[in-house]
Amino acid sequence: EVVKMYEVGIVKSIEGATARVIISREGSPCDHCTQDTCTIPEKGIETEAINTAGAKVGQKVKIVMKSYTYVKGVILIYIVPVFALIAGAIIGKIYLPQLFSGTDSDLLAALGGFLTFFMSLIFIKLIVKRMEKKTEYKSIIESIVEG
Repeated sequence: EVVKMYEVGIVKSIEGATARVIISREGSPCDHCTQDTCTIPEKGIETEAINTAGAKVGQKVKIVMKSYTYVKGVILIYIVPVFALIAGAIIGKIYLPQLFSGTDSDLLAALGGFLTFFMSLIFIKLIVKRMEKKTEYKSIIESIVEG
């Protein structure tokens, strides 16, 4: 069974079969948040969703995203760079001193870590561009709530 995550937002624009939807801070994830350091802008977050409900600009809509898509995104954006940094540091500490004799191994570990970290960011950017083209990773406007 696929677990789905729901959000409510307002349609900003329509572009063919997709719509740009603004999800405001007032909603399910923000209702219980007590942090003063919220990174969501006051106007909300803009996202692209497949307009299966035929929503029009200005309507309040319910959008759905499969939870495994969200989890894949979290792993890709947060976990992969951390592992790349650690793996690069280990590789830099073990193998780079053989290539650059006389250089401090801790410095080479830091260089190796940062190099693989930045390479992973480039890799992630390429993967995200490919994922954005696939409809299975996009949110879907499930229904019109108001308007």
